[in-house]
Amino acid sequence: MKTTLKHLTTTAVFAAIATPALAQDIVIGLPNWPSGSATAHVLKVAIETNLGLEVELQNGTNPIFFEGMDSGSVHVHPEVWLPNQQNLHDTFVTEKGSVVMNPNSGTSFQGMCVDTATASAHGIEAIEDLTNPEVAALFDTDGDGLGELWGGATGWAATSIERIRAKSYGYDQTFELQELDDTVAFGNLANAISAGKPWAGFCYTPHYIFSLHDMTVLKEPEHDPAQWNITQPNESPNWLEISSAPVAWDVANFHIHYAKILEQNHPNVAKLLNNASFDVDTVSGFTYALSVEKMDPMDFASKWVLEHEDEVLGWLTN
Repeated sequence: MKTTLKHLTTTAVFAAIATPALAQDIVIGLPNWPSGSATAHVLKVAIETNLGLEVELQNGTNPIFFEGMDSGSVHVHPEVWLPNQQNLHDTFVTEKGSVVMNPNSGTSFQGMCVDTATASAHGIEAIEDLTNPEVAALFDTDGDGLGELWGGATGWAATSIERIRAKSYGYDQTFELQELDDTVAFGNLANAISAGKPWAGFCYTPHYIFSLHDMTVLKEPEHDPAQWNITQPNESPNWLEISSAPVAWDVANFHIHYAKILEQNHPNVAKLLNNASFDVDTVSGFTYALSVEKMDPMDFASKWVLEHEDEVLGWLTN
């Protein structure tokens, strides 16, 4: 990697305020979706480069990351989606005060998509169309009488909510909701489009698929908070039965969250995390680099931090 004079100067500036490095000074949660993974790696490189600390990336789920931030075993969740993880945010940020939310956010869409070729050929326009057995039959690849639809990855709050929405709209009777990793699901989408076969599933921005494929977002009734009654699996064993959401998702936002103890133990890390900001276009570029260009996450993060050195420096000085 080319090291510029300015880079050396920036490192020198913060060498004086950096805490002496110990193994695993900072632990950042590593989510199982591309934008979260990319952001985790960018934060790791930014902290290690400018503050001289050792940063570990740790796999896990949203509840594990929040519980870790509460106990101090994990320090950062790089991409918390709200309202998806509202229950965790409310518990650890609002009630316990052990976790801090970065005020900067990106805005995103979430919904249900069908590839446009299939949607146009069969008049699939609204989410209610999924309750039609003739429509579901188009997506039945194993002959069991149910269509296959991607409902999200295991461990995502959105995956549980999509099951609630399927029950609420009634297409849980015509479709099987599959749980697959993001990369597998959208690999299946690319293969289906290439073969001229139907695909349906959960979709969201920021994401590279809208740059690569022609997708139709299914129409839904507008979001109504009074009808959005969500209980997550970690809140009740009867979460699916007692929940309902027969309306569209509200506009979502994603934020960095971090353990409040960092403000005491590593105040410069806390400052960086509180000031860091990634807009939707930036995060879409993250997902494209990792998922389409197949860049190694660490190589991508190192390149991004070097190219955005002034921006990263601003996180530390503002």
